[in-house]
Amino acid sequence: MALLIGVLIFNVSALPAAEPSMDGPTVIVVVGAAGTPEYGAQFAMWSGLWEKACSKAGAEFVTIGLDDGGESDDRTTLQKTLAGESNKRAAALWLVLIGHGTFDGRAAKFNLRGPDLSADDLAEWLQPITRPLAVIDAASSSAPFLNRLSAAGRVVITATKSGFEQNFTRFGQYLAESIAEPQADLDKDGQTSLLESFLAASNRSDEFYTASGRLATEHALLDDNGDGLGTRADWFRGVRPVQKAEGGASLDGYRAHQLHLVPSQAESQMPPQLRDKRDRLELEVIKLRDAKENYSEDEYYSKLEKLLCEIAQIYEEEVP
Repeated sequence: MALLIGVLIFNVSALPAAEPSMDGPTVIVVVGAAGTPEYGAQFAMWSGLWEKACSKAGAEFVTIGLDDGGESDDRTTLQKTLAGESNKRAAALWLVLIGHGTFDGRAAKFNLRGPDLSADDLAEWLQPITRPLAVIDAASSSAPFLNRLSAAGRVVITATKSGFEQNFTRFGQYLAESIAEPQADLDKDGQTSLLESFLAASNRSDEFYTASGRLATEHALLDDNGDGLGTRADWFRGVRPVQKAEGGASLDGYRAHQLHLVPSQAESQMPPQLRDKRDRLELEVIKLRDAKENYSEDEYYSKLEKLLCEIAQIYEEEVP
């Protein structure tokens, strides 16, 4: 037991220093057709918040839909941009859709200047991408995008739980405001994860409708286990899910909690290959913990100790 307790306490200061990497994440923000000048101003402001966070993180920021337009429409521009980013670097790719969406009972679309973007279009364009990927559709009627884009190792967030939630959504504003906000850091590790930002934005959305005496017309979902179902924020207490999925399915949120647009100093110093290895092992610990009832006590703690020792060794490895 002493060994088990010992490996649970990691000395982050012992992590070998690493030079700042130029291989940082890429954030693509697509601003859709506004419809009115008022919406256009709001969407531009939300995009600006993402740009500010990227500047703080040293991430590459790409925006589509705010210029005067060129020879190609925004849909074609996005397709070409994603093709160029597919294997450009190993760091995460974040795709953020800001605007309005539609759903006709069969297919959902994100409204662009020119031809709209369908969930099927985006699913096809994202298929070749092997780098870590987070897709955030902050539009109305966005839930069908989650069902279509869900995949193993991929984080997908939508502003609505159904294609029939068709009113203007405020979730996108709150997510943009919280993605680099220290107050959203629930576990106090010095950085705000995508999960923590999702939870903060969902709570602020609920507070808006409660304070204004309105019936909530948006309910955000997060999917990162690949089952295409998604999980609401009210399934969590802190960063831990407290309800069980039907049929013993794995729970959402764990992978999203490993993604940070603005990492802490300790996190940014960790070499990418060690971070990837640590993240994989941490997910194995979580899966083991969720399946604890399937093992005897000795077997469970034996497996847990082995995984924790491997994680501890990561913090002792030298930079190649």
